[in-house]
Parts: sequence; structure tokens; C-alpha cells
Amino acid sequence: MRHQRTPRAGSAVALVTFCGTLFPAAGNAADQLLDPIVVTATRQATRANELTSDVSVITREEINEAGQSTLEQVLSRQAGIQYTANGGPGTNSGVMIRGASSNQSIVLIDGQRIGSATTGSAALARIPLDQIERIEILRGPASSLYGADAIGGVIQIFTRKGEGPTRLNASTGYGTYGTTDTTVGVSGGTDLVSYSLQAGYLDTGGFNAIHNKSDIYYNPDDDGYRNSNGSASFALRPAAGQEIGVNLLASDGSNQYDSNDFSAVGANKNYTNDQLLESYSIYSRNRLNQVWTSTLRLGTSTDASKGYAGNVREYTIRTDMEQASWQNDIVLPVGEALLAVEYTKQKVSGSTDYTVTERTIRSLLGGWNANIEKHRLQFNLRRDDNSQFGDETTGSASYGYQFSPDWRGHVSYGTAFRAPTFNELYFPSSAFFSGGNPDLQPEQSKNTELGANWERGNHRASLVLYNNNVSDLIEFRPPTYAPVNVSKAVLRGATLTYDGRFSEWRAGVAIDFLDAKNEEDGPNKGNRLARRSAQQMSSYISRTLGDWDLRGEWQLVGNRYDDPANTKLLGGYGLVNLYADYRLQRDWTLFARANNIFDKYYETIDNYATAGANVFVGVRYAPK
Repeated sequence: MRHQRTPRAGSAVALVTFCGTLFPAAGNAADQLLDPIVVTATRQATRANELTSDVSVITREEINEAGQSTLEQVLSRQAGIQYTANGGPGTNSGVMIRGASSNQSIVLIDGQRIGSATTGSAALARIPLDQIERIEILRGPASSLYGADAIGGVIQIFTRKGEGPTRLNASTGYGTYGTTDTTVGVSGGTDLVSYSLQAGYLDTGGFNAIHNKSDIYYNPDDDGYRNSNGSASFALRPAAGQEIGVNLLASDGSNQYDSNDFSAVGANKNYTNDQLLESYSIYSRNRLNQVWTSTLRLGTSTDASKGYAGNVREYTIRTDMEQASWQNDIVLPVGEALLAVEYTKQKVSGSTDYTVTERTIRSLLGGWNANIEKHRLQFNLRRDDNSQFGDETTGSASYGYQFSPDWRGHVSYGTAFRAPTFNELYFPSSAFFSGGNPDLQPEQSKNTELGANWERGNHRASLVLYNNNVSDLIEFRPPTYAPVNVSKAVLRGATLTYDGRFSEWRAGVAIDFLDAKNEEDGPNKGNRLARRSAQQMSSYISRTLGDWDLRGEWQLVGNRYDDPANTKLLGGYGLVNLYADYRLQRDWTLFARANNIFDKYYETIDNYATAGANVFVGVRYAPK
């Protein structure tokens, strides 16, 4: 049986309200599991079972029930994703999609790109879970849709939206390490207008980030974290097919960390990092006629940090990104076309004296998607003109076929690239570093993918095989440690997933096999890339018993090497998390989660500690 296609819409930002309406937080989880609407994979609203790419969705309900406390940990339980962290909440952390490094994937908030132009990564540790309505994950190269840095994939975060009568929501709780987390908000909407306003505060005493007492950075104090955050959205629909709106997210946090000073005196200082993350955008989505929808979006994002040793400020660094896009979705006699222009200006400032402090990217992109009987096709082409290194053209082509009502498959090929960061290009020289290299060229990627999906009733399963060859990798080579385009790597693997529901039971598993190897001639050729595990498994089982919802999670991660030479082995680990909630009344829920219940000690980066057994208990008010 062929599913009826939902009409496509404009850009991801324009569709936030649309998707929020389709999937309210109180909705049926099984229905969301089987056939959600996804926008990230095509930049147009498409049912998940009509896609020719590897995509997953995390709903608000799944975030509530997760046995994790941070966004990175929630993401790490998804297929194809691993994560690393330099200690507890708020510290430097990153996720790797299909073995690609954290600066080889991009993060969007309501369609707005965020991240640091100096490091190339997004501060996922500073995005609070309480402000998120849903998350879409696109695995595989996506530069033909989103431009630079989408070698591993794209993570798009949608903040909370409103619908229905005005209602308040709130949650608060207390847990191990002196952790408190509180959120309050109001939301609602009609056919004419929708709105949401949320605010939250997190404070935790944390634990000692450095575990190894012989490490030169070791300081026995606990490294805490606090964060104030808020989000807001507003949309006005004065007529059918016409919508204007705004979205914003702000997160202001401060975390303590152990010394980066090569001295015993420095190790005893109290180091803190204050970081502000902001994303603001305004959009206008207009159906001009029966076949043409135009979406105009303007926005800006900021990633700003200040570092202190005691009360002395040591550094400041700030990235501002101004963004504008005009996307046109045109219904054709066969399929639908995508035509868009984009403009991005990246500017860095602070205490570091970069020789160049800004660059602009002008982009043209086009695409065509079609669903013809049992055939599904998607083609995309994009050209980015970067003021620093010139033009880059990327493309992708994918084909899917519905073999039967239960089985479908797809095959795809795509290219992608990563732009050099300002640190790699222009960082000033020092006694130990010869400085950035302004002649660097982008890293390049070519990916082939084959996938099969099975769906029947409340059950679905998938198998995806991929091979991603990455060349012109930027490496800091001795003796000068100047960055150069010399390395290459292969990222190949397989992902097997299953999700299903049996009456009051639900269960799921994701198994990953990753072969991420250095392919550059030299002493490290054939070595595994640092901090990538060759195997990973995440699973869960849950059950509803009257007013009780119970959930258990089990994650296994294989061993990794902390260095390119493969001399520092990090052992594998297994984690068990538990979650339970009890409905006190229709709108009131008492909940508790216990993470790492067997108190397993493990490291994702050599010498850096991770959380032991910990518990968090709270109460949530969420009107249905």
C-alpha cells in the first residue's frame, strides 16, 4: 500500500510550527515512531518512509524518558553516533557521526546554523535538553544541501513551539552532585497565531574532571557547571498559506575546568569558562500560488567565550554568523523542485590577533525530488563561493525502490567538504607553533551508501552500509606544526536498527560497526582514527503499567585509541540506565532516572573522568 504524500513546504525554519503541530509532545509515541514528517533530509517536508537517506527523529517524549542528562549523551545513543567529553556537564565535548570528527558535521537550531568559526564545532554541551521539542539527525554527506562541513551529517534541533489553549508547563528536580534543574514556560496557539516562551536554570557541583593524579593538569577540586537558558517562538498566519515568525534560543553558562598551565602552580588555580550561545531568526513563508512557495529567512548566531584563571581574564573569543536565505519550492508535473540562494558572513573577534577576521559565503543550490509509483528519487547540487578559498561544488544523487508494502531500499552517492577554520588558517605563531596556513584548501569527501528498510505495523528495522573516502585532511605536522592538507582516511561501516511495540511493551536496539582508518602513507597508515570505537550497541526496553512508565537502557561501547599512533588504549565500557515516572494526576508526573547504575568507570578521552552512578528525581507539570 502506497502512503499518501504530505505536501512539501519551504525551508526547515518555516516548517518548525508545521512539524510542532503534527507532533505535540503529548502525542502517541508509536505513531511518531513509524511515520514522522522530516525536513532536514530534503529541506522540504517529507514522510520518513519516502526518504532515500538515513534519518532518525528524537521526540520530546523520548527526551523526557531518556536515561541521560545532556544533549551529547542523548545523541550518543542514536545509530552511527559516538561522543567524547573532557569531563562533566558544560565541558568541551563533541559527537562523531559515522566516524567523522565533530567539526565535520553541522548543527542547526530551527534552521539556523550555529558553531564556532575558530574551532569549527558547535557547543552541544551548552544546549539544554529542556528547550528542545525534537531532534532530526541526517547521517551522511549533506554539503549539497547545507554547504561546508557536512561530511558526517547534520543535526537539526527544533525548540519548543505552542498550540491549543494557553497552558503553563514546569519541571524541577534534584540529584547527585548537588544538581538542580528547573524549567518553566507558557505556550499556546490558534489558527491565527502560535507562541511559546520557556526559561530554565541548571546548577551542578560536578566532579573532578581530571581522573589521573599524575596528570600535570590534575586538581582535586570538583568542576561544577551552571547554565541559564531560554527560548521563544512566535508565528502569525494572517491568511491561508501565509506565515511570518521568529525563533530564538539563548544559553549562558559557566563551567570550571582543570589547568591548561604546565605548572604545579597553575594546576591549583580555579579555571572557569563563561560561554554564551545565541540563535535568532525571522522568517516569512508565503504560498504565492498553487505550485510556488517562497520562504525568506534572516538570522544571526553567536558563540562567545571568556576564560578566567581565578579572577583574571585570560582570553576572549567570539564568532558571529549573519545568515540569509531565500528558498523556493515549486511543484512540477513530476516531483518538486528546490531553488535557493544563501548568504553567510562569519566574523571572529577577541583577544587572539587573527590576520583575517571575517569571510563571506555566497551559495546557490537546487534540487529535485520525486515519488513515482514505487520509485523515489532525489538530486541536489550546490555551489558555495567562499571569500577565503574560492568555489566549491557538491552534489548528491539517490534512488529508492518500494519492493513491497513492508520492504524498501535505497542507494546514494554524495560529495561534501569541510572549510578550514580560522584557527587553522590564521592563528598567530608562537614558540611552539609556526602559525596558521592561509593557503589551506577544504577537506573533501566522497560517500557511497546502500540501505534497506522494513516496516510492519508497530515495528521497523533498517540496515545501512556506507563507505566515505575523505581526502585533503588537515593535519598539524612536526616540527613546525603548521597545518597542511596531507592526510586521507576512510570511514566505512554498517548500522543495524530495530524499534517496535508489543502491546504495553516497547523495545529498540542500534548496532554499529565502524572501520575508521588512516589511509595516508606513513607510520600511522592503517591505524584506527583516534577516539573511534569499532563497535557500539545501544538498546532500550520500556513498559506502561497503569500510571507507571518504566524504561531501561543498556549501552556497550568497544575500546578506542586516544592517539593517532594507536599507543594509548581506552577500554570499552557498558552502561545501564533506568527511568520511571508516575502520573500523580492527569497533568502532574513524578519522575526519576538513575544513570550508570553499576558505577562503571570509563573514559572517552585519556585521563578525563566521567560521571559515576547518579540519580535525579523531579516533578513535571505538562497539561495534556
